[in-house]
Amino acid sequence: MSAADVAAALEDARFDARQDSRHEHLADDERGRAELAEWERIDQLLADAAPDTVYDPGIDAVVQEELAAEAAAAAVTEAEWREAQRIAARADELQALRELGTLEQTEPREGDEAARDELTRRAGGYVQADVDAWLAHALAAHLGHYRDPAAREAAADLLPVSLLTHAALLTELARLVPAADTGQLAFTARLAASEPEAAAALAAFLTRARSVQD
Repeated sequence: MSAADVAAALEDARFDARQDSRHEHLADDERGRAELAEWERIDQLLADAAPDTVYDPGIDAVVQEELAAEAAAAAVTEAEWREAQRIAARADELQALRELGTLEQTEPREGDEAARDELTRRAGGYVQADVDAWLAHALAAHLGHYRDPAAREAAADLLPVSLLTHAALLTELARLVPAADTGQLAFTARLAASEPEAAAALAAFLTRARSVQD
C-alpha cells in the first residue's frame, strides 16, 4: 500500500470512529478502536520511512510478531486437541479391556493417568475402583511405564492420594509376603479408600519395620 492508500484508509477509520461515538451501543467498540490504532501506527510507520516507501506487511515486524503468535497459539490448540483425542481413545480401550475382563493383564502406558481421569469424568465423578486397583498394582509392581523411576515419581502428582496409598500398601505387603496374590491383598484397596490416613500410616510403619530388619 502506498502512503496515499494508507492515509485514505486512516481517514475512513477515523470517520467510522466518529460515527460510532454518536451511537451509545457502538461507543465502546473495541474492534473499531483497534482498527483505528493500527492504521495510525501504519501511517506513522510510513511517515518515518524514506519518501515513496510503500507499506508491506511482510516486513512489518509488528504484523509478523502477531502472525507468529497466532501460529504458535494455533499449534498449541492443535496439540491439545490431538492429546485429548489420544486420551479419549485410550479411555475407550481401557473400557473395552474392562468389559473383556482382561484389564488386570494389561500393562499401563504413559498417559494412562489422564485416561483414568477421563473414565472418571465420563462416570460423573464416580471413582473407577477396578481401574484404580489396576493402576495401584502396576505402580507397586513397577509394570509398564512404571518401570521408569521418573514415571513413578511423576505419578505422585497425577494420581489421587488414595490410589498412591493403595500402591504403597501393596508394595510393603508384597515384600512382607512375596507369595501373596492380588486377590489376597484386595482388602488394601478398601482400606486405602475408606481410611487413607490410617492406610498411609500403616504403609509407613511397615516401611520403617523393614528398614530396621534390614
